[in-house]
Amino acid sequence: MFENLTQRLQNVFDTLRKRGVLREADVKEVLREIRLALLEADVHYKVVKDFTERVRERAVGIEVSKALSPSQQVVKIVHEELVKTLGEPGRLELKGPAPYVVMVVGLQGSGKTTTVAKLSRHLKGGGRLPLMVAADTYRPAAVTQLEVLGRQMDLAVYSEGVKETPPNICANALKYARREGYDVVVLDTAGRLQIDADMMTELQAIVKKVSPVETLLVADSMTGQEAVNIAQGFHDSLKLTGLILTKIDGDARGGAAISMRAVTGVPIKFLGTGEKADALEVFHPDRMASRILGMGDMLTLIERLETSFDQEQAQRMEEKFRRAEFNLEDFLEQMQQIREMGSLTEIMGMVPGMGRLTANLAPGQAEKQMKRTEAIILSMTLQERRNPRILNGSRKRRIAHGSGTTVQEINTLLGQYRQMQKVMKQMGQQKGHGKGLFRMFG
Repeated sequence: MFENLTQRLQNVFDTLRKRGVLREADVKEVLREIRLALLEADVHYKVVKDFTERVRERAVGIEVSKALSPSQQVVKIVHEELVKTLGEPGRLELKGPAPYVVMVVGLQGSGKTTTVAKLSRHLKGGGRLPLMVAADTYRPAAVTQLEVLGRQMDLAVYSEGVKETPPNICANALKYARREGYDVVVLDTAGRLQIDADMMTELQAIVKKVSPVETLLVADSMTGQEAVNIAQGFHDSLKLTGLILTKIDGDARGGAAISMRAVTGVPIKFLGTGEKADALEVFHPDRMASRILGMGDMLTLIERLETSFDQEQAQRMEEKFRRAEFNLEDFLEQMQQIREMGSLTEIMGMVPGMGRLTANLAPGQAEKQMKRTEAIILSMTLQERRNPRILNGSRKRRIAHGSGTTVQEINTLLGQYRQMQKVMKQMGQQKGHGKGLFRMFG
């Protein structure tokens, strides 16, 4: 989501790297570029003004270190002030007697119902026993959608259809949860196309009935600056305790994510990073700041790897590397698992230094290339995957025809595979190195 902003800021830092010293005139020029980059990314103008003023005071003050280069000084200051703007990491406050009620609110189209399911799955993964409540009776499909998500994710759903009022449904669900032993009740409340008095009155009635410990707004980050206004409107009526930003993996300019915490004072608690059931991340302001500045986010990448890859399979692949038995069938298996982690461009952006490579790619180009590679391997026979050395000219022409590619593309893939096989063999021969490498990428 931050590709354009990241590229603009990196261009600023590139200019600074050519300077031997950091003069006040340089600071002014840099701040001008940072201001334009943030405004272009749709960051709230008041947030931009406050942010750049804090950076200016520090950059021209006594804290500038002679031990750092100009670009290092500015990157350090900008990173720290960006973390400050994004706020302290917010965590769910599940305190007091159970069951704890978590009320999820938001406008239609923000991904609210899907987020309720993702959040419940997250809670279940943390040892909780959540109960999802279908309290959006104005959109009949919402009730059905939550029930379907519940079956898909093996999560309990409380539903009374669409005839009962939402406040009564929520009150009845809380009684049911106490009786059945659920310790968290997650309410999927009704949304509207826009904020209106009737919706707020109903949400306030739910609050009086069930006293939620958390009131979380699901905000679509792709709506830009309007998301900030929506958050402020909900906060004025309901006193929000947290924000969940959805569609972070989209092509929005990213300003909402930077602005919302600073404008509303409400902490961001989760990020929705895709459509899959596990595409919900706990918000870490320092990690997001690093992503925005093109510094990568290895901690989040490692967490995704640990949850996505099977440890027994990782051990088996490691042994294959050491014996130099890694073939195209194994390569396909690893590639398919990486695709399960989410957008390849996003994953590459988490690796320090890789963000610039993806910035030069057309949208979806990395995923498109991976699909072509997958098509090539799937067009091979099992014997050919396990022993690519037998691929002669006629076999390659057959594979190219079956995969909709060219012989040249097949040769490129085989060249990359042989190079990777050579590197893996060398790494496997070094005690411990192959293991560490594979634990990182498979």
